Order: sequence, then C-alpha cells, then structure tokens
Amino acid sequence: MSSNPSSGNTSGRMIWLDSLRLIAGLSIVGLHASSDVNGQPFPDFETTQRIFPVLFRAVIYIARTELFLLISLFLLCLSLDRRPRSYAETIREQARRLLIPFLFWTVFYAFFRLIKAKTFGYDAAIWAELATLWHWGRYLLLGSVQYHMHFLPTLFGLILIYPLYQFATRNPWLGLIVFLCLFVKREADVWMWANLQSMDGFPYLVRGIKILTYAGYGMVAGSFVGLAKQGMDSKRLNDWLFFALTTGVLLFGIKLIYSYKVIYSGNWQYNYTPAFWADFLMPVVLFLACMAAALRRWPQVISRLAPYSFGIYLVHPVFLDALEIWLWQGDTNPTVYVLTKFGCAVLATGLAVWTLSKVPFLGWTVGLGPLPIPKFIKRQSVDVQS
Repeated sequence: MSSNPSSGNTSGRMIWLDSLRLIAGLSIVGLHASSDVNGQPFPDFETTQRIFPVLFRAVIYIARTELFLLISLFLLCLSLDRRPRSYAETIREQARRLLIPFLFWTVFYAFFRLIKAKTFGYDAAIWAELATLWHWGRYLLLGSVQYHMHFLPTLFGLILIYPLYQFATRNPWLGLIVFLCLFVKREADVWMWANLQSMDGFPYLVRGIKILTYAGYGMVAGSFVGLAKQGMDSKRLNDWLFFALTTGVLLFGIKLIYSYKVIYSGNWQYNYTPAFWADFLMPVVLFLACMAAALRRWPQVISRLAPYSFGIYLVHPVFLDALEIWLWQGDTNPTVYVLTKFGCAVLATGLAVWTLSKVPFLGWTVGLGPLPIPKFIKRQSVDVQS
C-alpha cells in the first residue's frame, strides 16, 4: 500500500509541513537572539561564557532562512501542479501576497530602527540614509532596511524563475543540482568579495548570484513534489527518514566542530568550508526528514500555530531591538542575555502577531488577512505561506 506525503493526514492539513513552518519561524528568532548587540559571538567575554550561546545557535539554527524559501517554493510547485495557471497570473498572485506586506514593513522599519540607533549613537547615519534615494532603492530591491527583510525580495526573485522547478517535479532526480548550485555560490561569493567589493552595484550583483544559485532550492522543492506525487509505502518512507536523520546527525557534527572553533576564537569562522555545506544542506535534510515522517502522528496544535510563523518572522526585530536596549549593559551574562532575548521575543512577537491578525485591516501585514486591494481584484490571499 502506498501513500502520498503531500496529502498530510485525515484533516487535509500537511501537519509535517506546518511543523517546518513553525521551526523556521522560531529558528530565525533564535539566530538573531544568539549574538551580542554587534552580531558577534560575545568576543569580549571569557571562553566558557561563550559556550551556551554558540551551542544554542548551533541547535536553533538548523533551519535557516533557506528553509522558509524551500517551504514557499514547495507550496508554489504543489499549487501549480494541482491548479495549473499562466505565468502572468502566477506572478501577479505572488506579487500581491509578498510585495504588499513587504512595502509596509520596509517603511515601518526604515523609521522604527531610529529608536535603537538613537540609543547606541548611530542615528545620524540612519537619518542620512533616509535622506538618500539610493538607499531607498536598496531598501526596496534588496530588503536592506533591516537584517531580516532580504527574504521577501529574494523569494520573489526565485518565484520569477519557477518554470525551472517544474522540470524537477517531472524529473525528481534534478533536485540533486542543489549541490552544483551551492558549489557555484560559495566559489562566486569568495571571488566577488575578494575582487569586486569596490565596484558600483556590488550588493545587487551579490543578490543576483544568490538568487541564481538558490534556484537549487527551487529544484529541490520541485523534486520533493514529484516524489510526493509518486506515492511511497511505509517502508520507503522509513528508509528516507533513516537516511535524512543519519545525514542530519553527520551535518550537525560538522556544526559542532564549527562551534568549537567559534567558542575558542571569539569570532565567526567564515573560512571553515565544511560548515558552509552543513549549514546550507541542513534545511534540505530537515525538510526530507519531516516529509518522510508525514504519515506519523503529529500534534494538531502545530497546524493552529503554524500560520503565525510568517508574522513572527516579520515582527520579531521589533522586540529584539527593545530587549537589546533593555538588556545590553556590556557585562550582561551571555547565557542570560540569549535566553531572555529568545524567550521574551518569542512570547511578545507571538502575542503581537495574534493581535494584528484580529485587528480589521491589519491582518494582511502578517499574512493573516485580506489584502488592501480593490475588491474587483480576485483571489485575495489569506495566508502568505499557503
């Protein structure tokens, strides 16, 4: 007897996919909560005081932003397979879902970050940016207004080339091209940062290469849809689950070696190549593991919480900034600092997103309500991730 993992459970929800959405949202908060106010691994503290923050980061950041991309592209490929539509219609639909909330949060963060900038003494630089049209161009095209906003323009760029991923839906083996794409990404990044940093438009070149090489994740997404369509019996699913878990353990072992290096050096070890592969392949392995466990019993509460994950991603810097202002005195114990930031940010952000979802005309800002577009435009989105 074969089963289709894309069918989820008897409720019609793919709870395994909802779990990935929830993991991705919490992972991003954990990433941004696990460094000091300068984004560094607490270099001014004793080695032993860096142990917990660095190991916490290794565990919580098994998902990465790339998992959000993989989930979104999987859902797009699945939707197109079930309801084929034209390229123009698909792009219009995705633009409404992604770019309208993106514009709102871009303007919001452009001015909100002045609060933190004033506290830490760099508000003059932010005001100078706000007065420059070139910087607004970067805000809108690159999402550089805040450290997490790059996700939406990157995702939209990947959606523009979605016909590529449909080849992988028909030929799942094409998902293996992700290895080539990641190899090209690393080699291109190393060369560009070493030779082209001074050129005009360098950030746009880096983003363009990122989108082209991240197409590998789109190919993986398409191949996973193709595998799900084929149907798998419980034995085959168990084999895939064993493979994913074994691979995940090996990749996490590399992350632990990387963590050891960070703990003792006090800085991020960007030149440790194995960590690149562990970091960027872990979202693929995690997705495969949950997909292979699709027919197992999953708590129903996951599906009730998952729709808030996109809002958590968008809103969490509001509370992390506030917590940094409150907590950072230069001598706060790193473990206390990280746990307080993460715990309080998750609770406060979750409450804020829930509140926004209940307020008329504001739910769309977190992907949980009708978009503010004319009624004659059909197919309004309720959830940006589904």
